[in-house]
Amino acid sequence: MNQDDLDRLALDAAYIQALKSKNEGGIPIGSALVDPAGFVVAAGHNLRVQQGDPTAHAETATIRAAGRRRDWHTLTLASTLSPCAMCSGTAILHRIPRVVIGENRTFQGREDWLKAEGVAVRVMNDPRCEALMRAFIAERPDLWDEDIGVPPKG
Repeated sequence: MNQDDLDRLALDAAYIQALKSKNEGGIPIGSALVDPAGFVVAAGHNLRVQQGDPTAHAETATIRAAGRRRDWHTLTLASTLSPCAMCSGTAILHRIPRVVIGENRTFQGREDWLKAEGVAVRVMNDPRCEALMRAFIAERPDLWDEDIGVPPKG
């Protein structure tokens, strides 16, 4: 499987997770981990609303679902949205060498940190991912601000 196919497969798996979160009433961000052969090792979505856990972002949920492993250095992490500092740090901690991002126009995470640590970052500018986030932010700006740590207005 070539790199383009692997990246697309990983992002497609993440997008399915984002839709799952949306359908559960949560924040529509999804993530997936794939191995070099294209096998989806783990997938997850943002569970902050569903579990009341502020650390349950899509990428951390996915890494938790992957369990204990020794092959992190061979995996690709995909996320429908640019990973925040916490999720970027988790990828760096586990030495995940490649991160595929659906879009970074609605939110710019810590791609700079990932790159500074030698992680290969690919932004796909996927219109599905961007449309999903734009619709969510327009419908639930309060929940979005809560997710990214913006203080209440007032």
